[in-house]
Order: sequence, then structure tokens, then C-alpha cells
Amino acid sequence: MPILEKTFTSEKYRALYSVDEKFDGIRLDSFIKEYLPTFSRESIKKKIKSSDIFIEGRKPPHRPSSKVYFQEKIEVQIIKTNHEDEFWKGTLLKLESEPEIIFENSSLIAVGKPPFMSTHPTGKHLFNCVTVHFQSRLNMKTYSVHRLDRETSGLLLQGKTPEATRILTDYFEKNLIKKAYFFISKRGEGLERKKEFKAEERLGTTKKGLERVYIESYPKSSTEGKHAETLFKILHEENGYALGLAFPKTGRQHQIRVHAMINYYPLLGDKLYLGSFKMFQRVKDQLASESDHELMELPRHALHAIGVKVPDLDYLYAPIPNDLKTWIKNKLGLPLSELELKIEKSLKHYFDNCSK
Repeated sequence: MPILEKTFTSEKYRALYSVDEKFDGIRLDSFIKEYLPTFSRESIKKKIKSSDIFIEGRKPPHRPSSKVYFQEKIEVQIIKTNHEDEFWKGTLLKLESEPEIIFENSSLIAVGKPPFMSTHPTGKHLFNCVTVHFQSRLNMKTYSVHRLDRETSGLLLQGKTPEATRILTDYFEKNLIKKAYFFISKRGEGLERKKEFKAEERLGTTKKGLERVYIESYPKSSTEGKHAETLFKILHEENGYALGLAFPKTGRQHQIRVHAMINYYPLLGDKLYLGSFKMFQRVKDQLASESDHELMELPRHALHAIGVKVPDLDYLYAPIPNDLKTWIKNKLGLPLSELELKIEKSLKHYFDNCSK
């Protein structure tokens, strides 16, 4: 379904679609559901009845059962309401909506992405996004060259021109951009203490539908999944928790989270891999139990993109965010200055060696 136009403001999303030949004669609500799968059928019907979704050239309001035909244009308008709200223990979270600019030159802009902010619009997350922030608030068009999971905070690179984006994308594809992540995990009982280890389990999914979000792991020798490699360095262990750094050599979906889990270091707050797909669904549907919250401890998984090294630039650093700092202070009482010195020393050593 070609998108003919797409515009954002801080409060409104508008898209104009053209009907492909394969959708000639189908219902309007079915046409929209095909490409907005995160919206329920009922919410789509309401938007059609309120004329937020309509067929150009026909007098609205339309019916959900109205047929659409080849090359007709369908306009979709979504007003920012509460569909991006996040809750923890029944309380609405106050989300950060201003990504910090950490570095900028003529080619790229590096931001510190807050937790719960998307990289770019996807599904129902259309407004609290990095690209939308720059376009709607700063009148600056940026281009995504990689992404972070919505709950993951930290360094995110955006190209400032199509040519710069192409070069950065090529760097990522050739593994020339090096990344480091800070994490907080639970520690498997009876686990042999290791300061450093490498995870090389292959990653992929055979699930269908909603369950495809859960990434499975396979032995390094398997032919299933795709090659993945992550180096882990444990900085501090205490009372069944571990703080550490992860250095992904590849960029598979949920790579660090899955590799951490199968090596008995599941990330704090990870509904999928510390919890389960069923727990993930309960949290998503605001049906999480008290025991779910006790297991998670945090409203989001404790993963932060803390360092990035781009060719011909000094490495970039995004300090540990406030939510993770608060947990460390309250739960462990670890001096943050001591932890940050360990991190900076480890990052310098890693990035220096990468450049040799």
C-alpha cells in the first residue's frame, strides 16, 4: 500500500494511502487493519465513523463495510490521545519527551533516547518518537540508520541528509560502528562467577502472529536462526544482581536480552526474557499481577546504549539515565562515581582496541 503523503505535528498524524490492485473491492476496515495491525477492529471502526479515516472523493461519513477500489486514496488521521501511555503498578508514568543532543556535525546527530520513546513511528507509537520530535518540534528532518527497542534508552544515531544516512548505514552493515550497552540483571543462583564471557548462540524465531516478538536461541553449531555474538563484562555483583557492559558484535533483534538470559543474567524489568510471553501480554494489557511487578522491579528492561564509536570520531558516551541510577542507589547503595569510573575505563579500553 503506497504512502503518498505522511505528515506529523506534535498532536496529529496524517497519512494518505493509495489502494493497491490486490485490495480492490475489500472493506474499508479490512484495508486499514491490514496496515495498522496494532489498532483493534473496534478502534478502526470508530475512526471511520468519526471521519478520521475516509475515502477521498466520497462524501463522509463512511461505513466500516464501505468497499475501496484500486487507486482510490484513503486518508488516515490520528490525534494524539492516551494510546501511548505507559503504566506501572496502575500508575501513569511521566515519560520524557525531549531526547538530549549528545553530538552533532554536518552529517549526523547523536541523541540520548529516553526510555519508552520509539526511534521512528511504528504501530500505535506515532508521536513519542525521535524522528517526530525533530520534525515537529525543531523542523529538522532526520533519517534513521539503526534503532533501539522502545524501552531501551541511550545513544541513537540519526543521519542529517540522505547521503550521510547511506554512509552510516553502510558502516553498520560492515560492522564498522562499535556499540556498548550498560545493563542491570538478575544473577542465576549457583552460577560460576565470570568477569567476562562471550555469547554466540544463534537467534531467530519460528513463531507466528503476536508470538513472533519472542526471539529463540539455538546452539552455535545449529543451522537454525542467524549468527549472533555478544561480549559481556560484569562490573559488579551483589545480592543476586549484576551490573555490566555488553558489546554486541552483530545486531540481531533482542540480541543482548536473549544472550543475557540464556547465560543466566536475565535483564531486570524484561517482561519477555526475565518473564515470559504471557507476562509480556499481561503488562501490555494492564493486567500484570503483584508478583509480575515484584519480579520485574522496574517498568522497563534495564538496558542502556552507553557508548558508540563511529569511524573518524571519538567515541560518544551517554551517562546512565536517572531511572537506573535511582534503582542502583536505592537497591545496592553502590557509589555511582565508582561505577562510572569503571564504565569509562572499560569503554576506553574496548573502543581503543576496536580501532587498532
